[in-house]
Amino acid sequence: MGRWGRQSPVLEPPDPQMQNTPPPPTLPPRTFMRQSSITKIGNMLNTAININGAKKPTSNGEASWCFSQIKGALDDDVTDADIISCVEFNHDGELLATGDKGGRVVIFQRDPASKAANPRRGEYNVYSTFQSHEPEFDYLKSLEIEEKINKIRWLQQKNPVHFLLSTNDKTVKLWKVSERDKSFGGYNTKEENGLIRDPQNVTALRVPSVKQIPLLVEASPRRTFANAHTYHINSISVNSDQETFLSADDLRINLWHLEVVNQSYNIVDIKPTNMEELTEVITAAEFHPTECNVFVYSSSKGTIRLCDMRSAALCDRHSKQFEEPENPTNRSFFSEIISSISDVKLSNSGRYMISRDYLSIKVWDLHMETKPIETYPVHEYLRAKLCSLYENDCIFDKFECCWNGKDSSIMTGSYNNFFRVFDRNSKKDVTLEASRDIIKPKTVLKPRKVCTGGKRKKDEISVDCLDFNKKILHTAWHPEENIIAVAATNNLFIFQDKF
Repeated sequence: MGRWGRQSPVLEPPDPQMQNTPPPPTLPPRTFMRQSSITKIGNMLNTAININGAKKPTSNGEASWCFSQIKGALDDDVTDADIISCVEFNHDGELLATGDKGGRVVIFQRDPASKAANPRRGEYNVYSTFQSHEPEFDYLKSLEIEEKINKIRWLQQKNPVHFLLSTNDKTVKLWKVSERDKSFGGYNTKEENGLIRDPQNVTALRVPSVKQIPLLVEASPRRTFANAHTYHINSISVNSDQETFLSADDLRINLWHLEVVNQSYNIVDIKPTNMEELTEVITAAEFHPTECNVFVYSSSKGTIRLCDMRSAALCDRHSKQFEEPENPTNRSFFSEIISSISDVKLSNSGRYMISRDYLSIKVWDLHMETKPIETYPVHEYLRAKLCSLYENDCIFDKFECCWNGKDSSIMTGSYNNFFRVFDRNSKKDVTLEASRDIIKPKTVLKPRKVCTGGKRKKDEISVDCLDFNKKILHTAWHPEENIIAVAATNNLFIFQDKF
């Protein structure tokens, strides 16, 4: 077993020279797609709340969250392919994309009526669904490549068309999502079915016509970026210049140009000459939101490195390293595992960043490398149960984290379908639950508390009663409003601030 889980990168085959391998041809749009539980007709619960009579918030400015919608089938029998594996708002929050283990991408669009309502409501409807990746098999390595969508990243919108990047373990794809409400017919050179007409049979000229049709949303693959990663891709990030993006696996980070699919440039390589000397792996990477030459990446040793591409083409030597010294009193057999950083996110302003390890979430100032400026325990009560969490592999779960639009609050997930929201201004935090019991109109989320002692109050839940099979790994926060999306197994919960 590797120190980062049951599947360590040291068990994978040696890295072949793959940078010059020509990419596979661009795939045509697929006509067949496995149906997602999120889009099953009759099984989607789209419950919007009427909060016209809601009370005004208190003067402390803290959000009081209430239920807005739930997407996905409410069946207890959940297939593995329907489990949501990533959630991402686009830059203005009008679209919300989810990816699942079945390789599907489902895009939701903000309901115009809910946006124009007073007060504004956070309601989303299905906009487009398409099959992004299919299962593959690498015959050279005898390795099965899953279709699971690891990450989705939106590009800045420049016209009515939307573009997004999606990736599985090996291949990144650029998708174009566009609308069409007109069809063209009456061509002289081809039939209505698209076949080319014999010029000798063209005896008269006709004027092509334009017909109005029901709105059709089309998703088509525009680029396929493949054959550049030996290990599993864990991160993709679009640069602020909107021309390049990075893709990171366990040992390397590659820089791509959006117009070039047959080559990428390796900007970070931590693979040792002898794999027995491997001491850490890359866990997450992200570009700076405004500085196109700066990016950060985290490692399994609990460190975050900031690199500047202006200093050297190969960024093996970092410009800054952020690491907090370990407290000797908390040293244990599990210290290295729980200190591994599962996610890192730079703030919208670019001044701060957050990192999530197994038990806590930390806020760092990019001007101070020695220690985080804020540390928030997520589920400290699990420190006494690390042995059992190690045995059931939960200790290797990779929780994500996210900022709100003003960088004043952060959010991350936990077990038992709990998720935590931390207010940086008031230093207050709240534990909420994404439960099917609250999917009723006007339902305000009640704070949940976990009891670790012998006596348990009425509204508390014992730490021994937590369900570790229910976990919130993926969350997203609307970039401009207090609307959050939380993925709980195959269901997508949408909550909003109670006005």
